[in-house]
Amino acid sequence: MSPLAVSVQFQSDWWTVLQTDFMRNALIGGSLVAIAAGLLGYFVITRSNAFAAHALAHIGFPGATGAILVGAPITLGLAVFCLGGGLLIGLLGRRVAEREIATGTVLAFATGLGVLFGSLASANASTTTSVLFGNLLAVSDDELTVFALFTAAVALVLALIARPLVFASVDPAVAEARGVPVRALGVAFVVLLALTITMAVQVVGTLLLFGLVVTPAATALRLTARPGRVAAIAVGIALLSVWTGLVLAAMVDLPPSFFVVTVSVVVWVAVLVGTRRRVRQHRGPGHAGGHTAEAVPTAGRATAL
Repeated sequence: MSPLAVSVQFQSDWWTVLQTDFMRNALIGGSLVAIAAGLLGYFVITRSNAFAAHALAHIGFPGATGAILVGAPITLGLAVFCLGGGLLIGLLGRRVAEREIATGTVLAFATGLGVLFGSLASANASTTTSVLFGNLLAVSDDELTVFALFTAAVALVLALIARPLVFASVDPAVAEARGVPVRALGVAFVVLLALTITMAVQVVGTLLLFGLVVTPAATALRLTARPGRVAAIAVGIALLSVWTGLVLAAMVDLPPSFFVVTVSVVVWVAVLVGTRRRVRQHRGPGHAGGHTAEAVPTAGRATAL
């Protein structure tokens, strides 16, 4: 029998494993992260903040490794660096081009710190690996409390600023001309994104972050352009990914982050294929050069909640 077959085996007691305390914490913590990520995903895409989301996860890495060095909670280190990096990006990058430059510069500095702190924390290599790839099964009761507060903050602030934020995300120039505080909304959004990424890193890690923050919203945008519906569908897909990922991880005793991301990507591919077929059917024979839903930028159609 090959080493792979030995390491990947069905666990007959998987239902019992799902009822353990650490699985309960993983389910609750993962669900909280899925809700926050699903709510923010639409704005990450329409504001062209996918790179910033990816960068913030890496900016949080030196915070996590630094926390390991001084014996502080990893969540605290992640939060400090993600929030600090988010504020810098939001304040220095007003336009998309400026934001990309600011994001790249802050990311480069944070990566350098991450290399330094990672080498100094080499004795804690397993913890560092968890930051890179996530460790949902290690979520503690204290971290659940932090996750609940962060998710509540994201939901509450979004409920207050959702409409102007949609306007500022879809057409910032017009929104600014009409008196919408575009820059302040941008900074607020990046702070919310930093809170969400602080949680998501502990679920899927810095390297797999897109699986919860971007992919569910991208899938939802294939189905509808209405921000409210996109958020609801994205939350549903993210929750499905977390729950299914945990069940599969219990069945074969492997890290859940792989399964969480895989389910998210599989749903995206299925919707992508399905919507392409639907567009072809709507075009019909002899239809050439006409406009389809794919031909119109998604952001330009998102005008109502």
